[in-house]
Amino acid sequence: MNRRNQRLTLPIILCLVASGGLSSCSNERHTPAAAPETVGNVSVIVAQTATAPDWLEAVGTVRAAHTSQVASQMMSDIVEICAREGDRVQSGQVLAVLNDAQPRSGTDQATAALNVAEKEVSAADSDFALAEATLKRYQQLYEKKSVSPQEFDEIKGRYQSAEARRDMARAGQAQANAGLMQARTSLGYTRIHAPFAGLVTEKKADAGTLASPGMPMFTIEDTRSYRLEVAVDESDLRLVQVGQISPVTIDALGNVPLFGKVVQIVPAADPASRSFLVKVALPADGRLRSGLFGRARFPRGERPTLLVPRTSLVERGQLQGVYVLDANQIAGLRYVTIGKSAGEQIEVLSGLQGGEKLVAVAGDRDLSGKRIAIRP
Repeated sequence: MNRRNQRLTLPIILCLVASGGLSSCSNERHTPAAAPETVGNVSVIVAQTATAPDWLEAVGTVRAAHTSQVASQMMSDIVEICAREGDRVQSGQVLAVLNDAQPRSGTDQATAALNVAEKEVSAADSDFALAEATLKRYQQLYEKKSVSPQEFDEIKGRYQSAEARRDMARAGQAQANAGLMQARTSLGYTRIHAPFAGLVTEKKADAGTLASPGMPMFTIEDTRSYRLEVAVDESDLRLVQVGQISPVTIDALGNVPLFGKVVQIVPAADPASRSFLVKVALPADGRLRSGLFGRARFPRGERPTLLVPRTSLVERGQLQGVYVLDANQIAGLRYVTIGKSAGEQIEVLSGLQGGEKLVAVAGDRDLSGKRIAIRP
């Protein structure tokens, strides 16, 4: 009897549970959805496709227009370093001093040799003057037949010998003078001078180092003029001409364009990158330094683009988005890929189509999922 009751009770319980579940589902289906919040007085714009200038952007490095590597011209120990990195130097200023013991000794020796040569010239001039006067007197006597031809020939030979000794003495004097000039030049090599006014950007030697001919000791840059040296692909070289004005942006100076001028296109291409080196002269700016990263732009026509106001962008970490309205004027945050800026507008590369409505000034408000009441 109990087993029969259990068999009858179990189906009844299952039916009751099923009917309760259906009733619950029926109640949920008929619950009305909450109306979205409405945000009023919002400025809305329509994304439209426009044409924008198309630029070839070439990246490069800022370098001084005039750079010199100052090197030693003789072998000697460095006694003193007179300039350091960052020092501004004038043309002819002493940068380093080398040991001058040997060249100074050579100068003293050359000076003494010149003194000897000058005295020899003085003695030879005296002998020549005497021989010349004697020859003139004997010439008169010979014409009067008061001396024999042999005596006259002897006097004439002495005159010629005195003249030769005088010429040799003068040649020796010139040689000694040249030796002194060479010794003084060698002595001058013991002072390393700045070739022009500029900034010392590198010091490559210290006191006590043995300097040798051709060994670089300093690098000096002329800070009055700088150039941006950029690489242009061989297929784009047709867009660049010498004398062309090019907008230049130096990242370290901010997003302020400078206007440079193409002054040189190196005629040989780099065989590794198949690019040409283009040098763009920059306007004077005290903030420029060698090694800064820069971009130069060269026009190559126009292209279609989609521009939106900067104020419509919403920042979410490193992502950017805009609030796009659907057919029911409900705003939704859509992430986009942005490109270059053009004044107060910025280019949208992907994520947005022309003709779509978006909020013009997003601000800090969270408009996602809210109904937008468009400002009339």
